[in-house]
Amino acid sequence: MHANDQGCTLTPAEAFAAIPLAAVCCDSNFGREEARLLKEQLIHRSPYRSMTPLAFGELIDGLLHLFRRDHWQELIRQAVPALTAAQQEVAFGLAVQLVLCDRVVKPEEATFLTTLGDELSMPPGRAAQIQEVMTLLQRDVLIGETVA
Repeated sequence: MHANDQGCTLTPAEAFAAIPLAAVCCDSNFGREEARLLKEQLIHRSPYRSMTPLAFGELIDGLLHLFRRDHWQELIRQAVPALTAAQQEVAFGLAVQLVLCDRVVKPEEATFLTTLGDELSMPPGRAAQIQEVMTLLQRDVLIGETVA
């Protein structure tokens, strides 16, 4: 995080990671499983895949500090302007995926996704499309089926 007169400016790498991090933290529960899922989603992407484990941990720790200090609304307010429209769209998709991973969307998570969708520079209806597709991909449609 880079300090300036207005407070903190996030780099695109920090801003991109901030959005899915806020998604897993918005319900005030950031445990080992959430941390593992967040890392899995980021670590195979540039620039995170070239970071040392220490550097990646420091990035997440810095974002968690901002989250604890300012809450998720301020974190996404700072993150969004640092991202291109394409980066915003993918970050939103990751946020939706992480919220849906346990197949239960808590009220705090629904509020987060709505607020985030409103903050992003996406065409009208795009956030709803992304949520619909991600919800479809999370469905467990083979419940009760046996493996041959």
